[in-house]
Amino acid sequence: MMKTSLGKVGLLAGGLMFAGGLILAGAADEPEQDNPPSVAQVVALDECDPTTFNAMLGPDFCKNVALGSATKFSDLFQKAADRKPDPGWDFEPDILYMKKGTILDVVDQGGEPHTFTEVVHFGGGFIPPLNGGEETVHECADGFSNLAVARTRILQGSHTQITGLSKGEHLFQCCIHPWMRVKVVVK
Repeated sequence: MMKTSLGKVGLLAGGLMFAGGLILAGAADEPEQDNPPSVAQVVALDECDPTTFNAMLGPDFCKNVALGSATKFSDLFQKAADRKPDPGWDFEPDILYMKKGTILDVVDQGGEPHTFTEVVHFGGGFIPPLNGGEETVHECADGFSNLAVARTRILQGSHTQITGLSKGEHLFQCCIHPWMRVKVVVK
């Protein structure tokens, strides 16, 4: 029995040494990164009510993950019309400061799709009843038939990364829910 245990330990140790050698060999092939880029995160949130949203927009459109909080489809539109957009639809944080070279990681932790579209100035999106009286900004015009807008769509549970932002202020909004806004300041 002792012989079998020693054999297993020897085999395990040999396997670990072999795996370590592969890891070290792989590391030698990679370029050195003394200072890998840092990552800053923006989170997209919403509180869509699956029953009412899916009845209007199709099965599985809304996959609400909020606990005990949900906004009905008609209420979302009413609040926007009253110019009091639902605060449950938001990008967090509202202002983000980051160094040049930082990767901006945008995560959709809400229940429905959003866009993360860079705009010159904040304004309305491509669904006029959700614009709260604001004119649609040209970056959001034509909705998803505009390839530039379609490329900024983030589905539930997914994320996108933005690199190469220049120094200065960058404004991003959701072209569907235009009150979802964030200002990114690159130093």
